[in-house]
Amino acid sequence: MQVVEIKVPDIGDFADVTVIELLVKPGDAISVEQSLLTVESDKASMEIPSNAAGILQKLLIQLGDKVSEGTPIAILQVQQVAKPAAEAASLAAPDTAAAALPAPQPQLVVPHQADPPAPPKQSLALAHPSEAPARPTQAPLAHQADAALMVLNKPHASPAVRKFARELGVDLTRVSGSGAKGRITQPDVQAYVKAALQQDQSQQTAKSTTPQSDGAALGLIAWPQVDFAKFGSVERKPLSRIKKISGANLHRNWVMIPHVTQHDEADVSDLEAFRQQLNQEHAKSGLKLTMLAFLMKAMTVCLKQFPEFNASLDGDELVLKHYMHIGFAADTANGLVVPVLRDADKKGVLNIARETAELAAKARDGKLSPSDMQGGSISISSLGGIGGSFFTPIINAPEVAILGVGRGQTKPQWDTSGSSFQPRLMLPLSLSYDHRVIDGAMAARFISHLGQLLSDFRRVTLS
Repeated sequence: MQVVEIKVPDIGDFADVTVIELLVKPGDAISVEQSLLTVESDKASMEIPSNAAGILQKLLIQLGDKVSEGTPIAILQVQQVAKPAAEAASLAAPDTAAAALPAPQPQLVVPHQADPPAPPKQSLALAHPSEAPARPTQAPLAHQADAALMVLNKPHASPAVRKFARELGVDLTRVSGSGAKGRITQPDVQAYVKAALQQDQSQQTAKSTTPQSDGAALGLIAWPQVDFAKFGSVERKPLSRIKKISGANLHRNWVMIPHVTQHDEADVSDLEAFRQQLNQEHAKSGLKLTMLAFLMKAMTVCLKQFPEFNASLDGDELVLKHYMHIGFAADTANGLVVPVLRDADKKGVLNIARETAELAAKARDGKLSPSDMQGGSISISSLGGIGGSFFTPIINAPEVAILGVGRGQTKPQWDTSGSSFQPRLMLPLSLSYDHRVIDGAMAARFISHLGQLLSDFRRVTLS
């Protein structure tokens, strides 16, 4: 190991050129012909390479210094020194054809100029060796600069910055330079990339939260742009954060999942009477049983018999879950959220009613944690407290099914004796399912079995 002084090599007719960029710093590992700094004259800018490999101990120049051929620029702890052309030639054996390699030359970059067109490639198939074209003698560096000045305009940047931009795929014509004379530096390129990424992220967010913006991506005509104010008075109100998030998810789920909805009715006359009786018995405790608790318990029995409903599609594989976490839609001032009741199959109806009430209260107060809304196996959307009958609930991906429940209505039903109609409380059920996983026959069996459990809740104890 030895310490050597790196000097500016022959740079042609250039003298007292300004150092405009330092490409290395003390402590860096330097390789032979690695560029150390960039200098600029009135005609061109050049990168000054190292003729040795090692560790950079000290830089002897600063930005703005003037240097010429022979000016010391760095102290290097050397591992390898490139031999000058003359010395390399003298060391070559007389009977060998190996030519001595020239010493590293500064790399020329002409500011605001375009790269000259590449010369036409020579054919590799020559009739005789003597027909090979003679290699032209390299023109002096200053003459190269003069010739390069004649080409078209291009961004003002050093070769190192150009290489950095190429690696990132950045078009330098779009980058504004902050260096001297508008020169583009590496931080300029980094700032351009950061701004481009932020813009792209904003556009992606806008697309995810604005369903109509995806029309072009789906090959649809553009969403209609209407000046609503010209037809009358209007008011604009921003969507809540919950509606923005849920809207994007619902749009994705509706577009990507092939929905089919199976409708049916369940006779819950006896179950409703049982529910009211239990509420009277637990009136002092403050616990109130809703139809949701019975639906969840009955759902766990159906999931055991039809495990495909307690699954998720992952590529070409079906993930069958051994747990039963049931989500339920909770209405809040800011929109619907879906808290998840965990291990519903391991809990009784009273515990299910208690925990769903607690989760619903947290949802209304905006205190649900992310873990409260994750890991669902299947979901229930109950509109019974509001009204309505049948509807098409949208599946909550990555689940494969969701049960929609309307308000029960008293309807005449033909009795089992076959002699007359009887008034019965009928509960409308709407089961949406992912047709990639569940076929119509399986869905019909599932909702039919669920109806039987709700009609005679004693069957739940048989599972």
